[in-house]
Amino acid sequence: MKSIFFLILIFSCNTYKPTLDLVKSQLPKVPSNVEFAGERVPLEDKDVYERLERELIVNQNYHSSTILIFKNMARYKKQILSVLNENNVPDDFFYLAVAESALNPNATSTANAVGVWQFLQGTAEGYGLEVSSSIDERRNTFKATKAACRYLNEAYKEFGSWALAAASYNRGLKGMKDAVSGQKVNDYYKLYLNQETYRYLFRIIALKLILSNPKDYGFDLEESVQYEDYKFEKVLVKDSIPDLPDFALKNKSNYKELILHNPWIRTGKYSFEIGNGKTYEFLFPRN
Repeated sequence: MKSIFFLILIFSCNTYKPTLDLVKSQLPKVPSNVEFAGERVPLEDKDVYERLERELIVNQNYHSSTILIFKNMARYKKQILSVLNENNVPDDFFYLAVAESALNPNATSTANAVGVWQFLQGTAEGYGLEVSSSIDERRNTFKATKAACRYLNEAYKEFGSWALAAASYNRGLKGMKDAVSGQKVNDYYKLYLNQETYRYLFRIIALKLILSNPKDYGFDLEESVQYEDYKFEKVLVKDSIPDLPDFALKNKSNYKELILHNPWIRTGKYSFEIGNGKTYEFLFPRN
């Protein structure tokens, strides 16, 4: 009986070292110099370093999610960056959208935040997005990005820091103002915050590092594996559409493609009511 026990012990010892080696090989690379939106991340602060390393470890090991985000990036990044640039918001905020929704226009949170930028209805309407029985512009990536830029510019004007502006996107403008005022520190990296906001910016930075340099984090991914972007024909509509499937067919498409590429249309019915004098832009794929 003892001999069997010792054999098991020897076998366990022989297999344990490779397991430790495997874990060590999976530890992520934390660059010596990291910036977010042109602002330096103070990695000499042990707490800051460890918080970033934690999010790199976590997100490096979300294999399926990370791969799918990387494959979808080509379909969204160019459009989102274009709007960010037009509104003087740094490119790094693209990764805030990644963190919020994994670039899924139909993403819905448990709190009923919707779209790539995860707007709540009241906030969305406050920033000019229409949410009605027929339309939910939180799912319109172009318009929702413009709305997000309005918020982020307001937050940056308030704090003078893109890091705090990003964190306030999670905590809320008032909540972040209260933290800055109460703790007398206008620096995200020196604030004590609720757990979600405490991790929030580091998750965004981790996603930026991993998706910008996937091979450094164990992903053998090239841009060639990304899904091809669509080319669209734009159709402007000012009047109600009584039959959406027929409308799609007349535009050399079908109802499925209409909804897939215009996710801001509420589903469940086959008509589209316009009663506010607005013009709506429909996209139809042409490649």
